[in-house]
Amino acid sequence: MSARSRLCVALLTALAAFTTGFAAPVAARTTVPHTAVLDGPRLQQTKVRLDRGDPQLRRAVRVLTARADKWLDQGPWTVVDKPRPAPGGDVHDYLSQAPYWWPSRTPTADNPWGCPYVQRDGERNPEVDSGTDRQDVEKTFDSAYDLSLAWYYTGDDRYARKAGQVLRTWFLDPATRMNPNLDHAQFIPCKYDGRAIGIIDFSQSYTSVVDALALLDTGAPGWSGKDRTGMARWNADFLGWLKDSDFGRQEGAAANNHGTFYDLLLAGLAYATGDRALARRTVLDARSKRIAPQIAADGSQPQELTRTRSWHYSTFDLVAYTRLAAIGRHVGIDLWAYRGPDGQSLFRAVDYLLPAATGAAAWPHPELEFLRYAATDVVHAAADAGDARARRAVPALEAPPGGDLWALRPAAEQLDSIAG
Repeated sequence: MSARSRLCVALLTALAAFTTGFAAPVAARTTVPHTAVLDGPRLQQTKVRLDRGDPQLRRAVRVLTARADKWLDQGPWTVVDKPRPAPGGDVHDYLSQAPYWWPSRTPTADNPWGCPYVQRDGERNPEVDSGTDRQDVEKTFDSAYDLSLAWYYTGDDRYARKAGQVLRTWFLDPATRMNPNLDHAQFIPCKYDGRAIGIIDFSQSYTSVVDALALLDTGAPGWSGKDRTGMARWNADFLGWLKDSDFGRQEGAAANNHGTFYDLLLAGLAYATGDRALARRTVLDARSKRIAPQIAADGSQPQELTRTRSWHYSTFDLVAYTRLAAIGRHVGIDLWAYRGPDGQSLFRAVDYLLPAATGAAAWPHPELEFLRYAATDVVHAAADAGDARARRAVPALEAPPGGDLWALRPAAEQLDSIAG
């Protein structure tokens, strides 16, 4: 080989090493996550734009990391910390109390709960936030999601390691893990040891945990193969309980937001555990089983309008629908395109909210605490899906407290949570 040839080879080798040194970290940090609700390729593209300095995304990441930073010195939480076990006696069983049921008598030594309990719809009994797992599970879900997203976008190991600690403590460690059932969710003292509608404690937000797991599975530090296997097993067991238990079957038959959220949880778990056929069938069935009977021709949701928190529950139900539609995208079903026999559709349901969501008109139905920003995410979802009216409405939306994170996690969340 001539001196010139040797020089060329040396230069090319050096150039390749130089280029690889810069390209490898970017490639490693742009893995597509196998998310169930979030659009994995879209997340990857967003991260590439962020790495290239997109100023809007940088501002959004500062909001996200501010949220994640607050979780770093909190938790982890566990079901075994409650002062008394669930009615079955196992401290590993999840326990929550029905939020809208109140004692009708002053507690006494002979009647420590003040039974019987009576329902006051939309009025949250503060008892439910102490002595059960309800608030701790919300912190577990929210922190795992925020931390996993923050790690995915920034690469900061602290976020991934904290998310892993939170998830292992709640779901995997033998001493602290939760049993994969909801047999004692939303119990009513002196009345029911648990209720089917308690499934909504998980169905309203557990699919965010499913997506957090997918983010960590792209190579998060401290998240091991053992962790991945353990969570896959827990999710499979939980899916089995959801499908086969009496409570699961009752919740699946519900005709309001409970049924919609059940479908979301069922489809999300099915997709995450590899049962694409069940996920696809659940989304397909939602057309005639949910949209046609639950959404009126004008786009209103009659079952939700009867509530004292009609605005909250109208947006709440659409969170489930829009997230279910996102899962449908992964299995080849366009739920947004469905039109019922009277023109019912998800687009029409979101459009029904637009006057109140943009501040153009008052919400004309009962609502104990109207929060305009509750509709922001579902309007974003409709705009992304092609709704021209929703797209025009986006600039007039009210940002939720802490800022609008749609650009980083484009899947609807319940922004006005009344879980505590």
